[in-house]
Amino acid sequence: NNNQAEVKDCFENINRGIFAFNQGLDKVVFKPLAKGYRKLPQPVRSGTSNVISNLGNVVTIPNNILQGQVKDASMNSLRLIINSTLGIAGIFDVASYYGIEKRDKEDYGQTLGTWGVGEGCYFILPVLGPSTVRDSIGSLVNVMGGDAWYNVTVANDTQYFNEADYYLSRVTSGIDFRAKNLESFDSLEKTSIDLYASIRSLYLQDRQRKIQNIDQATETMSDDDWEEID
Repeated sequence: NNNQAEVKDCFENINRGIFAFNQGLDKVVFKPLAKGYRKLPQPVRSGTSNVISNLGNVVTIPNNILQGQVKDASMNSLRLIINSTLGIAGIFDVASYYGIEKRDKEDYGQTLGTWGVGEGCYFILPVLGPSTVRDSIGSLVNVMGGDAWYNVTVANDTQYFNEADYYLSRVTSGIDFRAKNLESFDSLEKTSIDLYASIRSLYLQDRQRKIQNIDQATETMSDDDWEEID
């Protein structure tokens, strides 16, 4: 992939150190939590995933608009309204029952990509994992008012939500993602000569496919994507 070849790993030595730290943290904390999560009843896990997916629409919808995806913006808005009300805060995907199917997630990093902004350097963030300069700028937009869920939990004092609700949702998202990919990551660790390089390649592939709206899951990964650890 020529696009991947253009993404420079400007801080590889530092990145590999942070990657090793993240791997250690994963083995001690996130992997055990993910295994425990997998033991929960399927309805509980499905409900949790639905809530997380529903919350994701508050970022997806503005990015649908910024990318000119008017139909997707409309459908995702309907999904958000229906699932937040009839679906009891998103626990049940009532919208799909009515034929309003789930659309691809969009974020500000993807929007910048569709606008022609290059990735910039690839780097690893402690705990949060793989990113690029472009994707990190996209993430910063969330804390500058681009994420309605962040706004009502962390940025502003509201009657019904607080900061703990936001951070709990973020941690739960990561555990949910990790649980869905337990076997994939185990297989990747066993078969990769250089796990760091493999993760870098998969992350960049996944981001490029999302920018191009290619409906295909990244090799070995679930189709729920890498955003939870981005």
